[in-house]
This record gives sequence, structure tokens and C-alpha cells, in this order.
Amino acid sequence: MVALDARSRRDALTRLADPDDPIDVLVVGGGITGAGVALDAATRGLRVALVEAHDLAFGTSRWSSKLVHGGLRYLVGGHLAIARESAVERHHLMTVIAPHLIRPVPQVIPDHGARVSSTMVRAGLRAGDLLRRTAGTSSTVLAPPVRLGVDDTLELCPAVRRTGLRGSIVGTDGQLVDDARLVVAVARTAAAFGATIATYTRAEQVTGTGARLTDTRTGESFDVTARAVVNATGVWAGDLDPSLRVRPSRGTHLVFDAATFGHPTGALTVPVAGSVSRFVFALPEQLDRVYVGLTDVDAPGPIPDVPEPDDAEIDFLIGAINRALEQPVTRADVIGSFAGLRPLIDSGRHVGRSGGRGAGTADLADVSRRHRVHVSDGTLVGVIGGKLTTYRRMAEDAVDAAIAASGLRAGRCVTTTTPLIGAAAVPADRTLPASMVARFGSEASKVVASATVDRPLAAIAGGLDVTRAEVEYAVTHEGAITVDDVVHRRTRIGLVDADADLARGAVTEIVDAALDALD
Repeated sequence: MVALDARSRRDALTRLADPDDPIDVLVVGGGITGAGVALDAATRGLRVALVEAHDLAFGTSRWSSKLVHGGLRYLVGGHLAIARESAVERHHLMTVIAPHLIRPVPQVIPDHGARVSSTMVRAGLRAGDLLRRTAGTSSTVLAPPVRLGVDDTLELCPAVRRTGLRGSIVGTDGQLVDDARLVVAVARTAAAFGATIATYTRAEQVTGTGARLTDTRTGESFDVTARAVVNATGVWAGDLDPSLRVRPSRGTHLVFDAATFGHPTGALTVPVAGSVSRFVFALPEQLDRVYVGLTDVDAPGPIPDVPEPDDAEIDFLIGAINRALEQPVTRADVIGSFAGLRPLIDSGRHVGRSGGRGAGTADLADVSRRHRVHVSDGTLVGVIGGKLTTYRRMAEDAVDAAIAASGLRAGRCVTTTTPLIGAAAVPADRTLPASMVARFGSEASKVVASATVDRPLAAIAGGLDVTRAEVEYAVTHEGAITVDDVVHRRTRIGLVDADADLARGAVTEIVDAALDALD
């Protein structure tokens, strides 16, 4: 059982500060891409260290739609190469790498009689199903698209507008229980293969042969050298390497109580008016929530640690989803919101805003979601662009580039056949909450078995389906150092302020006790 905790963090910093303990690959950035690079490098037999200025999944990686998708929007928009890569990576994730964290979710596209839109969607879904089969994904994992009648449509998405409803076109895609949990699982698996993981460690003066590291908890600094360095800092990549041109795009989601949408089991999927490749989703999520997203707007200027949606995005999302609802939602129904910045590749051709205060002659949806690996300063490897679904391929390409640039000797990439921690067969233990099993897979029983907190299976507060044992486990095994790490990243309680306020006292008590025991 791999444990990332305050003690392992201190040990990691001690090893990094030792000039006689050399590193093959230094990874800067603890999001999904950085964690993926650390795992890929470690499984090839390289000595790898990952440093992150904040917590794991602090940035973009926790602000996604929680979809592992084949790219319906890319297919409809004609971006076949991206859709093909997405389908292949989705297959690896759902069948080997993280099947415990991903479930199939029906994408319900209601048919209210728009003939052109329905024709294009059907064509896109058929093409997507062909890619599913080409990738080798069984229909028992992801069902092929079907046409449903009115009653079956309403069973999946009870809030759909009934007037003019002819049924729906339904595709199936992958949905993560949580994106931040995927990052933590990848990082812990990397540690199991020998990677050194150091959070709250800022990297400065980054070159192809090392960096100046600062422990942000103590303020102590030291230099570290490496044969190669991978810049996996996403939207911050240009701060470390000015030769990288990143164009941030903001994607916003609104959070609703699931009751507002009739407790759906399908993802209501609504084509955006005037676009052939964009959709707004109402996604059923953990903690009895529904997320409505997603915008795609330019986000120039200084990059904030925590992006905020603007009023235009909120209005856009409400207006777009209301086109398909029987009972329109309003701002009063919104109980939370979140926004993330995509690290798109800046091609120098700026286009109009999409899902914001208007649009120009082109659409941000047309900007490539492909990733790019760039080598500068000899062995400084930067990886930008891409998306969560394709993180594994991004990591493979980045490690390949690091090996080629530095002359390192390493084994072949094996991450397509390397399951993450928790991916083993889940024991049929009916005493465990289903929500815990969904978040931990085969590790769920270990969460309870290792607990020292009293009433381990009791809810942390109110009706939140996060247990006290999970909060303790976040500190003792998943690298959480602060209360915010638990509230905002190991769980997603923090997406709703009222939930965070309700749980913070109990979380603080458990976190403090667990940290004291580790001193």
C-alpha cells in the first residue's frame, strides 16, 4: 500500500537536496500531465522526481468536465485525428488503466425536430462508434448509439422539455468519478514504481539540467540537477520557458443540486445554437450534483491560481441549457461554479470568443486540442496543449523526447498496460458505501481497514457522502497536507461553499490529528 504523506514529502525533499543522489528526469508540475510523465519515466526504470508548487491537481486538472471522451465535438467538427487519439486513450483508461474511476454515461441528445442538427449528430455518433470499435473497446464497455423514445429519454433526463419532444439520440462515453482523484492515483502509482513526489515545492531558474527548488512550507531552498527536465506546468509553462507560447482558454461549469434536474442518470447534451461542433452538457456527478458546462473563451492576461467565471459565461450556460429544459433554471438555482484554463497552443492566429460575450469570425472550438512537445536549452522538454483524456500519450511523447535529448537509456513505454492503484477487482463488500467504492476501487476496503478515526464510515457532515475514513486516508496515504487539500482536491466538497462550511470543522479536526501522528 503506497503512502504519500507529510513524512514521505519530507523524505523526498531530503533526497532531492542530496547532490550525491542524482536524478534522471525532473518533472515540474503536479497535474495530470506531470503525474503521467512521472509514471511513464518511472516504469521505464528512470530515476524521476516530480515537484509541484502547490498540491497535486491544483490547477487545470481538477476543473474539467470529468469526461474521458472520444470527442463528439471533434468528430462533428471534422477533427478526426484528435478524435481517433481520444478513442484509443479512452480505451486504455476504461479497460486497463483506471476502470474503477470511470463509468459509461449515456449522452442524451433530445430531438425536438431540428433536422439538420439531428443529421449531423447522428453522423458524428456513428463515426464515433466506428472509432470505438477500431480502438478495440467492447460494446459491453461502451454501448453503441441508439435512438430512444420519449419515455426512455425522460427516464434518463427527467428535466427535458416535453413540448415537441420526439425522443433522443443517445451515445455513450466515459465519465470520471473525479478528475483530481485520477491525478492522485497516477502520482501514487508513480511513487509505487520509485518516483519521488514533492508537493508544495516551487521550481525556479529552471533549465534543461536542473532547477532551484524551494520548500514553500519552510522557505528553505536548494539546487537540484537532472539529466533532463520536463516542464508540465500547463498554462504556466511559458513562465518557466518563454519559448513556449500558450494561449489560455477558460472553461466554466455551474453546479446545481441534482434535484433541480430530476436526478438524471444520463448526460443531457444540447447543441449550441449557431455551432456545428459545440455542446452544453448537464452531467450527473458525485455528491448528488449536476454540472452544467462548458464555455470556451479567451483568457488573456495574468494567470490566476483559481480562475473565476464571468457573468457572460454564466448567462451563456443558463441560456444554452434552458433551450432543452421543461422548467428553465435561473441564477438562483446555481449553488456553485468553477472555471479552468486550458493550455492551448498559441498559433498566433487569434479567433473570436465562444460561449462568452460574443463571437468573431472563427471559434475557439476550432483551435487544435492536440498536444505539442518542444525541446529547448538542450534537454528542457515542454509539453503543452492536449486534454485530460490523452494525458497518457502526452506523457509518453514527453518522456520519449527527454530520452532522445539527454541520451538516457531506458526501457520501452508500458503505461498502456499498467493499472493504477485501485484498479484491481473490487471486492464484493456490501458494508462499504457505493460512493467510496466509486472513488477508491479495490482500495476502498483499505481506506476503512487503515482508519484510526472514530466512526470511520460516518458522513463527514450532514448528508455529504464523504466518510470520515476518507478524510483521514487523504492525509495518511494520498499526500494531503492541508485542510484545503482535502476539501478542494481529495474530495470535491469545496465546489459548493455551503458544503465546505458544513464540513470544514470536522475535516480540520481529522486532518490535524492525522498530521500530528505523522510528526
